[in-house]
Amino acid sequence: MNLLGRVALVTGGGRGIGAGITRCLARDGADIAIIYRRDRVAAEATAASVRALGRRVELIQADIRDPAQCQRAVDETLTVFGYVDIFVHNAGTGSKGLSAVDTSLEEYDDALRIHCLGAVWLVRALVPQMRLRSRGDVILVTSSIRSGGSPGIAPYAIGKAAAEAFAQSLAHEERRHNIRVNVIRPGFTDTEMGRRLSRAVSGSADMRQWDAHAPFGRVEQPEDIGNAIAFLVSEGGAYITNQILCVDGGQATVGGAVDVMGSVLRSQDQS
Repeated sequence: MNLLGRVALVTGGGRGIGAGITRCLARDGADIAIIYRRDRVAAEATAASVRALGRRVELIQADIRDPAQCQRAVDETLTVFGYVDIFVHNAGTGSKGLSAVDTSLEEYDDALRIHCLGAVWLVRALVPQMRLRSRGDVILVTSSIRSGGSPGIAPYAIGKAAAEAFAQSLAHEERRHNIRVNVIRPGFTDTEMGRRLSRAVSGSADMRQWDAHAPFGRVEQPEDIGNAIAFLVSEGGAYITNQILCVDGGQATVGGAVDVMGSVLRSQDQS
């Protein structure tokens, strides 16, 4: 429980990868503020699992595409907990599968706001008080698909690339304030978004169909990402900053379910 006394704010922390991150941080002793946009039921369920671990939790409904709502979410969190010294930006959205040329300007704008600008606005509100703590951590969750790209996801890819560029600049600027900034790239994960992708590719949302293609014989779980983040923000990760860590079982480099899906999508694109 080496995160005792620390407070984490997690965007998209109520379900999917965010829920896994939330549970792992709470397991290791952190109190949690969860920002969610729509799914109150899922957020409540995740909050209940945090309380079962004996940690404090606060649910905050906000649309991070709006800078005013980002500021309100931070203000509410600071009112409840007094400070935040761990910020994890995990909120995300998929693309509609259109080509880069056919994608609307609205979808590009939406993706950039969710994946990157929401993090920018939250960081602007959080970092001044984080500088006063003995340690701060900022983690941005992107995607291992950044390593090779894929058709039909230009808004998603642009949003994630922008988030990584922001994280790298922030890491240089805030190191003197004892704030570490790192990026986590998950792979194909057993979440609602993963199931939608599975259905789009194969016609079935059954994630077990991909286990045989995935590294180590199983599709990635949200806790795989949560465990990596819990390490980075712990004493074990005290000397790590400005790093991009692929937590994908090697999918981006040695192949796996994502590689198989990419082959299917590319063949469809060419037909």
